[in-house]
Amino acid sequence: MNIDINALSRAELDALLKAAKKQQKVLAKRAPINTVRRQLTLMAGKAGYTIEELFGTQQQTTTSASKPARRKKTGKVAPKYRDPENKRNTWTGRGRMPRWLVEKTRFGRSPMDFLIPGLARPTAHGLEDIGKRQLVKHDPA
Repeated sequence: MNIDINALSRAELDALLKAAKKQQKVLAKRAPINTVRRQLTLMAGKAGYTIEELFGTQQQTTTSASKPARRKKTGKVAPKYRDPENKRNTWTGRGRMPRWLVEKTRFGRSPMDFLIPGLARPTAHGLEDIGKRQLVKHDPA
């Protein structure tokens, strides 16, 4: 653990020292891990169990805890947007907007202009109000 103490203010350093001393006291009160492990094994043995029966094997617990949860992969989706100048440029509407579409929309065009006719509704963020009319009142003053 690396903490850049040069960047901390006096108040932050005092808080860090206080927290460190508090943690030292907690760790000093704890029994060594080998002692606790031995006591648990003896208690389980007296009750007629093994540690593996009670908690599972250590290999299972360490590997499941260290592995990140897997994300469920989403299926393939048909493209919804197409560049009229280059038919190979397509976008499904998922993820970041592709560069070709960013360039086209930068100059005032809407992503709606690039929808493939008859396939789908727009999915790009911020397009919820497309096609809705907005009433604008002007002050006569």
